[in-house]
Amino acid sequence: MENKSIEEIVKKVLESMTGGAAMNASAPSVSRAPASGNSIPKTARVAKLVEKGRFEIQEYPLPEVGDGDILVKVEGCGVCGTDAHEFKNDPFNLIPVVLGHEGTGEIVKMGKDVKKDSAGKDLHLGDKVVTCMIFKDNPEITMFDLNKQNVGGADVYGLLPDDDVHFNGWFADYLLIRKGSTVFNVSDLDLDSRVLIEPCAVLVHAVERAKTTGILRFNSRVAVQGCGPIGLICIAVLRTMGVENITALDGNDKRLEFAKRMGASKTVNFKQYNGIENLTKAVEDSFGGHPADFAFQCTGSPVAHANIYKFIRNGGGLCELGFFINGGDATINPHFDICSKEITIVGSWVYTLRDYATTFDFLKRANGIGLPMKELITHRFPLEEINEALKTNLSMQGLKIAIINK
Repeated sequence: MENKSIEEIVKKVLESMTGGAAMNASAPSVSRAPASGNSIPKTARVAKLVEKGRFEIQEYPLPEVGDGDILVKVEGCGVCGTDAHEFKNDPFNLIPVVLGHEGTGEIVKMGKDVKKDSAGKDLHLGDKVVTCMIFKDNPEITMFDLNKQNVGGADVYGLLPDDDVHFNGWFADYLLIRKGSTVFNVSDLDLDSRVLIEPCAVLVHAVERAKTTGILRFNSRVAVQGCGPIGLICIAVLRTMGVENITALDGNDKRLEFAKRMGASKTVNFKQYNGIENLTKAVEDSFGGHPADFAFQCTGSPVAHANIYKFIRNGGGLCELGFFINGGDATINPHFDICSKEITIVGSWVYTLRDYATTFDFLKRANGIGLPMKELITHRFPLEEINEALKTNLSMQGLKIAIINK
């Protein structure tokens, strides 16, 4: 067949795909339209925490999108323990505030200066994105400096005081991502996986911190204390890394059963044992009569923190990540619990930018080996039922609660 004939066939095929408009290889490329196909309204809703224990749905004009800004239509956002603490007690003195930092959505408008995400990946209209931190003016926080600083020193959408923009948190119809923020293109992940990115990053960071001790290895005996979403994800991260000898501790049998599905080999219900000596023996029995080589403390309980040292062998390691807020003092005996056993302890709090990016690959791996990650989301509420969603979280019903926009 002659080249001219081939060109004619290709031309006709392309015309049929584009509604009759012939494509020109030299024509400038354009960003694709939003996948939803919906026009952008002039006003939209936010769920604003106006007093302790009460969100109010308020409507505001959508803000102008600057040259370095991105307007995102929110698809969903997980409810974090931090949101629940703020809802109940306002420990961060943020009220009035639009919460929600575990969110994701679709780009519907972007400034002319926006070309790539924080990892160098192209950004277009219709792409699905998540945010991590707002840089402000801190040169110490960079994508490529692995462990210089975690996000504890930066601003985060969903924990910003209300201002004239209003669309500052993911508990809303739209979010304005401002210039200087980190944003990641995660269009290759489904909605449930995207909602789980932020809490999963917390555990990717914790396991990376644990690895710095040199104690956590493939064949380590690992105890994970607490089987809420954080503890369960901790088990999943360990399992995707090849750690197989994992014992989960909790007081809820349903959560312990789920821990097995996430990769725990054994479980211990602490409510079935009277006294720390009996509980310690139960943990050792789960490891064939041996203490744990390494332990992760994933509760906010001072008693749990005090107990966990007893489960760890001489020369073992501990990662403490349960105390995201001030949960009170824990009573330990430094001689018996730390010094004489020479335990190596690391603390973990939130994540670095690199951990955040690593989390995308963790989720793909977890889904690939059949871990039931998406089943962590047990309750879904529309935005207008956000008060019920937070109360469900505080009552410890289910596991991960999420706000899903239709």
